[in-house]
Amino acid sequence: MSKVLQIRGVPDEVHDALAQAAQAQGLSLTKYVLRELEQLARRPQVVRDNAATIRRTQQMVQGQPDRETILAVLHEGRGE
Repeated sequence: MSKVLQIRGVPDEVHDALAQAAQAQGLSLTKYVLRELEQLARRPQVVRDNAATIRRTQQMVQGQPDRETILAVLHEGRGE
C-alpha cells in the first residue's frame, strides 16, 4: 500500500524550481517529485552494488585493479 508523504517548509524558490521542472517534462508536481524520490531511494543500492563489484575485482586481481579491469568487470556484471 502506498504512503502519504507531506513536506512542510519548502522554500518558494525550491517549490518553483520543482514545479517548472515538472511542467517542462509534462508531469504533475506530485508525479515529478515521486519519480525523483524513487531515484534517490535507489542510490544506496547502486553504491552497494558498485562497492561489491570493486571488492570482487580486487579479489580477482589480488590487489588494486586498474581502471580498465574495473570497467571490464562492471560491463560483465551488466551483461554488456
